[in-house]
Amino acid sequence: MSLEIVLREYMKHLKQPHLGPFSSENCLKLLKPYKNLRKNILVMTRTGLLVMGPAGCGKTTFCAALMTHIKNSGRTAHLVNLDPAAERFEWEPTVDIRDLISLDDVMEEMEYGPNGGLIYCFEFLMNNLDWLDEEIGDFEDDYLIFDMPGQIELYTHVPVLPSLINHLKMNLSFNLCATYLLESPFIVDRAKFFAGVMSAMSAMIMLEVPHVNVMSKMDLVKGQVTKRDMKRFLDPDALLLTNDVNEKTNPRFHELNQALVQLIDDFHMVSFLPLESGEEESVARILSYVDDATQWAEGQEPKEPKDAVEDEDVDADAGPVEF
Repeated sequence: MSLEIVLREYMKHLKQPHLGPFSSENCLKLLKPYKNLRKNILVMTRTGLLVMGPAGCGKTTFCAALMTHIKNSGRTAHLVNLDPAAERFEWEPTVDIRDLISLDDVMEEMEYGPNGGLIYCFEFLMNNLDWLDEEIGDFEDDYLIFDMPGQIELYTHVPVLPSLINHLKMNLSFNLCATYLLESPFIVDRAKFFAGVMSAMSAMIMLEVPHVNVMSKMDLVKGQVTKRDMKRFLDPDALLLTNDVNEKTNPRFHELNQALVQLIDDFHMVSFLPLESGEEESVARILSYVDDATQWAEGQEPKEPKDAVEDEDVDADAGPVEF
């Protein structure tokens, strides 16, 4: 029996439970070969945003700004902390990996360094995904923001995060988008800036989810960079690397610099949206890009215009208006 027939009869049964041959139990048995598809049909897709970037780039502050803006917009959101080394939050997380394992405990008991300890924490999380499933299982219709660690190794060459993202997408029906933050003071040192561009591109390729790259702390470089030059950083111009860096480095590195320029030009994947601390308009703009990437609006049910109905009732009770 084809999947199309099974689904059609099952949907009929939902409206007419008295149908005999295609009872709910029988239909679910017939849908077993299509297990993953069945999950996508019966479970509403959830939206998740991964906030990533090197340490100190402003991820936690950005998460707090997003939470505030989303709440003010009348939407429901929850913060999920997946940084076992986190010490403070501007917005208290609903789910916290430190309830499962913390970096301090790992470093003390296992005698690991910070990077090794962090990788151990994520491997421990991957071995205890039931905990994560249970913690976020009740937020089916809500917007989840994942505050990620700042160690670049997790985004570039350790396969832990791709496995976690695959679990969120396939097992928990998450529609994910990632934001990669790079702080604006990086543009003062162009070699450092292009290292950041390469790490952002590496994360985009490795994680295989829609990406929105963000240039954070724009207020720190006001007056230091002209608008024309800033455009060359927001949409990285590879000539910035060859023209400036080649003058300051040993000639033996020029060929390497040219190879990096060629790589950035060939992929042409990385561009940045500006983020200024405390400016709600820039937060709203970034969120609109994320919503487009996750198709968040398409998954929302239309709401009744309650306010309009209530206004009519109030006007009717108020009696005639005197002029």
